[in-house]
Amino acid sequence: MVNIIIFMSAIFSQMTITSPAFKEGKLIPEQFTCEGKNISPELNISGFPENTVTLALIMHDPDAPMDGGFTHWVAFNIDPVKKIEENTSPGTAGKNSSNKKGYTGPCPPTGTHHYKFKVYALDSKLKLKKGATKAELEKAMEGHILSQGMITGLYKKTKVADLK
Repeated sequence: MVNIIIFMSAIFSQMTITSPAFKEGKLIPEQFTCEGKNISPELNISGFPENTVTLALIMHDPDAPMDGGFTHWVAFNIDPVKKIEENTSPGTAGKNSSNKKGYTGPCPPTGTHHYKFKVYALDSKLKLKKGATKAELEKAMEGHILSQGMITGLYKKTKVADLK
């Protein structure tokens, strides 16, 4: 039994996800939010297995005041790259909780929220249509995840809404 556990953990290695825009657990700069340019930040990816066929990405806010949180970005069938450039939409765009394809930046209604950027290394290209949801992507990834990693950024609105 112990040998099986060790073997399984060796197969499922942890990737490292970083960003030059923000550090783990720190504030996401305004330009990547609804209060700024609303563009995606650069993500650097290391440690994915050599046999990775594609990557998938989900950015999710579990603190959002809706059942299951709010998904800001879904992308899949991304070529295995070490860098996802700022303001790009790699691979095939999925549908976020705004019912839009591509990236929608942090925009919490109140308080400070956590934004989890999860990247998955997969052993195959997924047979999903453009506009797939987070739930559809997660279902399609079952049994195909070789490795995964995550970086979490924080954001709290800084501008006061005009009450006119």
